[in-house]
Amino acid sequence: MEIHTNEKEVTEKEVTLHLLPGEQLLCEASTVLKYVQEDSCQRGIYGKLVCTDFKIAFLGDDDSALDNDETQFKNKVIGENDITLHCVDQIYGVFDEKKKTLFGQLKKYPEKLIIHCKDLRVFHFCLRYTKEEEVKRIVSGIIHHTQAPKLLKRLFLFSYAAAAQNHAATDPRNHTVMFDTLKDWCWELERTKGSVKYKAVSVNEGYKVCERLPAYFVVPTPLPEEDLSRFQGHGIPLWCWSCHNGCALLKMSALPKKEQDDGLSQMQKSFLDGIYKTIHRPPYEIVKTEDLSSNFLSLQDIQTAYSKFKQLFLIDNSTEFWDTDIKWFSLLESSSWLDIIRRCLKKAIEITECLEAQNVNVLLLEENASDLCCLVSSLVQVMMDPHCRTRIGFQSLVQKEWIMGGHSFLDRCNHLRQSDKEEVPVFLLFLDCVWQLVHQHPPAFDFTETYLTVLSDSLYIPIFSTFFFNSPHQKDNVGRESQDTQSKPLNLLTVWDWSVQFEPKAQMLLKNPLYVEKPKLDKGQRKGTRFKGPQGRGGRFSSWFSLFPASWTRTALSSGTAWPEHQRQLSLPLTQSKSSPKRGFFREETDHLIKNLLGKRISKLINSSDELHDNFREFYDSWHSKPTDYHGLLLPHIEGPEIKVWAQRYLRWIPEAQILGGGRAATVSKLLEMMEEVERLQEKIDARPHGQGALLAEAPLLLRGSARLSALFPFALLQRHPSKPVLPTSGWKALGDEEDLAKREDEFVDLGDV
Repeated sequence: MEIHTNEKEVTEKEVTLHLLPGEQLLCEASTVLKYVQEDSCQRGIYGKLVCTDFKIAFLGDDDSALDNDETQFKNKVIGENDITLHCVDQIYGVFDEKKKTLFGQLKKYPEKLIIHCKDLRVFHFCLRYTKEEEVKRIVSGIIHHTQAPKLLKRLFLFSYAAAAQNHAATDPRNHTVMFDTLKDWCWELERTKGSVKYKAVSVNEGYKVCERLPAYFVVPTPLPEEDLSRFQGHGIPLWCWSCHNGCALLKMSALPKKEQDDGLSQMQKSFLDGIYKTIHRPPYEIVKTEDLSSNFLSLQDIQTAYSKFKQLFLIDNSTEFWDTDIKWFSLLESSSWLDIIRRCLKKAIEITECLEAQNVNVLLLEENASDLCCLVSSLVQVMMDPHCRTRIGFQSLVQKEWIMGGHSFLDRCNHLRQSDKEEVPVFLLFLDCVWQLVHQHPPAFDFTETYLTVLSDSLYIPIFSTFFFNSPHQKDNVGRESQDTQSKPLNLLTVWDWSVQFEPKAQMLLKNPLYVEKPKLDKGQRKGTRFKGPQGRGGRFSSWFSLFPASWTRTALSSGTAWPEHQRQLSLPLTQSKSSPKRGFFREETDHLIKNLLGKRISKLINSSDELHDNFREFYDSWHSKPTDYHGLLLPHIEGPEIKVWAQRYLRWIPEAQILGGGRAATVSKLLEMMEEVERLQEKIDARPHGQGALLAEAPLLLRGSARLSALFPFALLQRHPSKPVLPTSGWKALGDEEDLAKREDEFVDLGDV
């Protein structure tokens, strides 16, 4: 789908500001210097800083000289120097070399402006050479439009939808199930073979029963429909998913308590008793209740942990990066973010064990069943249902459990900047948990970590309706109101139409070329035969993968090449390394890079602090002792060192974290080259014309030539020429001259080719 833009001249050098339909310029300032983040010196480029009702944008005077074909993973909506207003996290001003948080009306205006973004970018702008009136206008405008409370109707989402009337329809062959019709729910019941015990109901059409629930949902078949309308949808067991053995995952919101005695009324108790009797009798048998409100995480835990965690990556300059290096482990551990991820995965495995091994139904309980219920039920389905590990299946899962499940994206992301609300990144936590699975089992997923990263970025792009409402009712209600003022109903975009953000070539980076598709059974093969090895797309490369041990393939795909890609520092060790504690981990690893050594890795690692119960441990150990079936149950490793930092999302904007010519991108590049060679040989054997059925013909050229890639590709710039890595000055003596550096880089590239 194409987005047409309006172009406004902003400088005499023909640098243009591209405006989306409905976007309006609010304020601007000329002669602004944008600093380079990689060091503390005052280098940068001059240009114009503008603020619209959609974004903050910097228009550099030399932007036209950039080669856009080889810059980076290009987004058609958000440019490299664009920040959507919803993506702004904090704004700081520098007064006499002192950094202060900016908010409200200012009496004095800063000489430097620092913007921290929710996608962890950091922008530095020098305003010393800008006219005083322009400084006041641009700083006040940015503060007001990013921090002042907003009305829902004032979101840019609606301005854009009203101005862009003719959107191309999504390709039906790439259809994500939206779960906004009764037919979609019936289809899901048939797919999971749950239609015998459960039924899709339309009692909430028009949101007559509950505004929090979707118009259509699924409940146990014996449940009388008159019970569904009692207590505004609270206390109703809602179906999430059915297992192959007939057991099901259910969720329920708690009944409201009486204010007088802080307890349930007799009527409520009688109602709940009837519900439990319904779901405990045949054919439902045993139901295990899991109360996520009382014995699991709290939203405050998540908010506090992420607030500490994100500060590790909001780095202002190189000096700050190296100064915090010595405290990396203690800061990472004290944030508790990795431990929260581990607890979420552990909880999902426990529920999986109940469904898979104990053959019991599981009922998740939560106050509104719209936060932790969404998180845990989605993780269980990703682990148990291979359909949810395809891109279409995963998108349908998000639609079912999060969008239709009533997760309050508007409040949890605090898109309206309400002073009484704080951002609680529950959905980001879910994506981080899924990334752990993708990282540990790459062939099991149709999508890449880049897909997860751009999906997390899309939370803050207000042209998509997907993540900007608290419930389907809120979205539909706004849509109905728009029909009263518009000649046509608003056509709100969904984030699942990736053509809005990326060209076809860039979209290929969202698809995993090494995904193991489900093989077609031969005539003589029994249906129950267990599939144990990767085949690649189309099942063409099973013989190629069989040349290598399964453990090697899994390690290569999840850990990158033999490069020292800071793998162990992305998880928590039990003790500090034996080297001097004053050196810091990143600095030590950099010295190893200079010496072309892999370096000693920390062997003593954190173990889980809490003892797992016997059934869980037996189930967990038994699964990990067998070959992985990529189209069956999929469990993550949850021991301390196995839970890692999502490097691509959190480190992608930090120059010091780049590894030129190394990392996972280089690994995938080499694997693609080898797979292409296998395919060419296979074509010769089959006597096929060259090019027919070329499986990897669509593989992006950006992945060719691993020596030119960064470890954080595709978000880090491609390197045209060998360049010196950003290292502490103490390391330059060991590097020698440029010829010696180039020679060392060639050696590193050869090492990565192994």
